[in-house]
Amino acid sequence: MGEGCGSCGPAGGGPFSEGLELVEFVYHAHGGGVRNAPIPDGGLNAKCQGCGEAFVLKTFVGKCPKCGGVHAVSPPRCDDPENIQFAGVGYKLPNER
Repeated sequence: MGEGCGSCGPAGGGPFSEGLELVEFVYHAHGGGVRNAPIPDGGLNAKCQGCGEAFVLKTFVGKCPKCGGVHAVSPPRCDDPENIQFAGVGYKLPNER
């Protein structure tokens, strides 16, 4: 069984959700304290799921430097780049809307 998140409410996704649901979950997790936290070991090598650009996801929520595509990974799954999720083309973070 996966690790639970004590501050996660019943509404919305969790650390094992996918796509936009995961991005928004990580963005809001622990009052926003997770989103800018550094991923261990310098981050994950990523490929933008919007434009294909290679970049390093250094924090749990980050953007492609080329197109601005928003990607995220949850702490329990940050050991594998395959777990990086994409919010979708044109998605803006809540603080950018």
